Amino acid sequence: MNSTYKALLIDLSGVLYVGDEPVSGAAATLEQLRSAGLMLRFVTNTATQNHQAIINKLHSMGFIIDSQELFTAPVAAKHYIETNNLRPFCLIHDALKEDFQDLDQHQPNCVLLGDARDQLNYQSLNKAFQLCMEGSLLIGIGKNKYFKDKQGLMLDSGAFIHALEWAANTQAIIMGKPSYTFFTQAVRSTACSPNECLMIGDDVESDVIGAINAGLGGCLVRTGKYQPEDEMKIPATAHTIDTLSCLMSIL
Repeated sequence: MNSTYKALLIDLSGVLYVGDEPVSGAAATLEQLRSAGLMLRFVTNTATQNHQAIINKLHSMGFIIDSQELFTAPVAAKHYIETNNLRPFCLIHDALKEDFQDLDQHQPNCVLLGDARDQLNYQSLNKAFQLCMEGSLLIGIGKNKYFKDKQGLMLDSGAFIHALEWAANTQAIIMGKPSYTFFTQAVRSTACSPNECLMIGDDVESDVIGAINAGLGGCLVRTGKYQPEDEMKIPATAHTIDTLSCLMSIL
């Protein structure tokens, strides 16, 4: 593996924890990585918790993470909407609504779609479809196909984004992984070049392939939603490890 890595981008769900249970050895590994002088960034498409709630959850599991080290797709989405003076129709989880309530949502000219769970019903999706057909932008907080929770594999918002893209003949702007822009923003915060950064995740497409397409290194962990067939999809330059705790020996 590249010995010149100076920064690590680490996914949360499936890498540090699964559901509400921390992955064995993950917290200790983070401390080893810090002691080795590596800069850490924690990147996630999680769209069911706000920024501070994610930090609180990590702390409760024994992970020592500073708020400035956390990059979330919802924060990136809000920044994009504000920068472009957009008015969103928000199809997002209840936990995020407080973070977006200060935005003008009257007469929406864009659709913001995230992991809204039961709110992703026919009525709400049809309204999103109608707005897209009228020319509104479709903005996705992430485009993951699925994730793994304590209930098992769970359908993620990517399937609904893909359906709207197909039905309305439009192309979504994706704020989270595997977006090139999202990875670029995370890398920029480290003051490192992309080839000095390694992304570690359990999603072969959003984490590993997305990172490699943005010029980073990619490493797939065999925890979380990892499936054995994923190893048939990874590029030749990517790496696989059993768990995060195996990373130090490779580095």
